[in-house]
Amino acid sequence: MDEKVKIVAIAGSLRRKSVTRTLLEAARDVAPENMQIELFPLNEIPLYNNDIEVEEGFPEPVKQLRQAIQQADGIILGTPEYNGSVTGVLKNAIDWASRQGLMAKKPVATMGGSPGALGATKAQEHLRQICLHLGMYVLSRPTIAVPKLPEKIVDGQLTDEMTLKFIGQQMEQFYDWVVRLKD
Repeated sequence: MDEKVKIVAIAGSLRRKSVTRTLLEAARDVAPENMQIELFPLNEIPLYNNDIEVEEGFPEPVKQLRQAIQQADGIILGTPEYNGSVTGVLKNAIDWASRQGLMAKKPVATMGGSPGALGATKAQEHLRQICLHLGMYVLSRPTIAVPKLPEKIVDGQLTDEMTLKFIGQQMEQFYDWVVRLKD
């Protein structure tokens, strides 16, 4: 684990106290030492509109997102589950970021959680399908789907030891995956 890797993490939630962002912060905190994880907020990303892209180019927040992805060795996508699928905000960001094949051949890990018993598993299935369609290299295992996630957060931090252990295992696997696939 000597090689440094740069990872961009994107939470598919705009909530101020987003449990998905808390999940990504926990991943950052338990990641291997040589894995630098930077969270990219989606608050300023406008709705995708091809007319804007063609006539004006990418809006500044989209340019920043695309630059963060381009400079990253890998991506972590965190999603809550809305109506059995990924959130509109995450899908919208992917729609902007994927233009011109930017996300193809990028290693990606997904994770999610929910207040319910399934931990956003349906949303992650859909998210992985999107990533595969884009030609991304999806880490298949271990998966992080945290049931009753809000109950495992105290004062804005994930405190459940078993969940933190699983996230740490995923980050170790993701580190190895990124290093193996790095150009």
